[in-house]
Amino acid sequence: MVQRLDHPLAELIAREKTTAAAYLKRLAARHRALGFGQLGARKEKLTRWKSGIEPEICAQLAMADLHGIDPEEVYRRPWPDWLRLALRDERTFWELPWTPAGTVEALQDAGGPVDRRGFVIATLGTLTTTGAHWASTTPTHAASLSGRRIGAEAARLFEERLETLRRLDDTLGSRHAYDAATAELQLLTGVLKNHSYNENTARRLYAAAAETARLAGWCAYDSGNLATAEKRFVTALRASATCGDATVGASALAFWANLRYTASDPHGALGLIERGLDQRHKITSPRVIAMLHARQARAHSTAGEATAAYRSIDAAFTAYSHAGPAEHDLPSMYWMTHGECHEVAASCALSLGEPRRALEHFDAALCHDDPYDTTTEARGAGIYLARQAEAHLALGDLDAAVDIAHQALGLLGGIGSTRSTTTLTGLRNQLTKHRQAAAVAGFLELTM
Repeated sequence: MVQRLDHPLAELIAREKTTAAAYLKRLAARHRALGFGQLGARKEKLTRWKSGIEPEICAQLAMADLHGIDPEEVYRRPWPDWLRLALRDERTFWELPWTPAGTVEALQDAGGPVDRRGFVIATLGTLTTTGAHWASTTPTHAASLSGRRIGAEAARLFEERLETLRRLDDTLGSRHAYDAATAELQLLTGVLKNHSYNENTARRLYAAAAETARLAGWCAYDSGNLATAEKRFVTALRASATCGDATVGASALAFWANLRYTASDPHGALGLIERGLDQRHKITSPRVIAMLHARQARAHSTAGEATAAYRSIDAAFTAYSHAGPAEHDLPSMYWMTHGECHEVAASCALSLGEPRRALEHFDAALCHDDPYDTTTEARGAGIYLARQAEAHLALGDLDAAVDIAHQALGLLGGIGSTRSTTTLTGLRNQLTKHRQAAAVAGFLELTM
């Protein structure tokens, strides 16, 4: 067989400035350390692997461990595709050009493994630069003339599959939905690269890619994988800029801002929101504008800026007042109701040390003619219930706090969501201070 000069194994060895013999020696040591036994270290082995012969699974797992690649990727991707994950450079990803080619390359990266590090990777300077690129990029006529011709029907199918992905996140949790979303991104990327289509189909395909990447970013964030989430969000921004869909891009900015203020960077979040609101004249969904203001309010509240937070809440309610029926808005905004605005207002009040005001908004969220829908997504409903329990606890009403804590536990228990786990842990820690109360002691015992 003819050896491929661009084989990722050859590139890795060249990049690490080592020899075939030295690399095999390291690999053999890792193979033994993982309990897989001895691995022959003759350099002919590498030649066979680079010529197309697939290594045994234990050798591949040792190689993945050597390069810090999630072992699940060995089973998910064929040899040697998974090994290319070790060649990706974070700096290269963030510096990709804001062109259709750069978007496709980002989409390819967006199909990579879930990052387990759990920290943000974008600096404030990167946030500013990314937002400026998104706002200033001129939409490109991204029609393609190579490959088998596809049309509007293909775009429609991807758009319909998005609805399933969203409901999968609501029903099964973010970890399952993340895998499905990244698989969808890989499929979309292949279509964008290998088929021909006109400008209108291109626009719809890139818009679908933007929304899929946004959903993948949300799922990664919900699972606690913040670095991965940020890469998905910027990929969504690139795709939205390519097709000129400011509404989808603004939605991605709002979700990214959620990550930043939760990760103790409210001012980074505010910068993202401001960039989105700068484009409000291009945003076609009043619900997206309301969401931007709601996330702005949460960022201000986590920063302790009460006046600005309540001003943004008022802006969210005003923007939402211009929204028509949900079926006339973006399919992705089905969850945004007048009640959701009240839930956000309640969360802001709680963060700002006003538990009584928070409870008023929690009650209004469920009593309004357009209420918060507690049946759509158990995870969100459970998190808001946990915050409601915290408000009662802050007012010294232990019985109400424990009663609502049990309701939250019933919704959040067993959901594959780091946010859910963190919320329950925080509530439990607050209740621990009152462990002498029988009701509290029972809840704590139940959640041990």
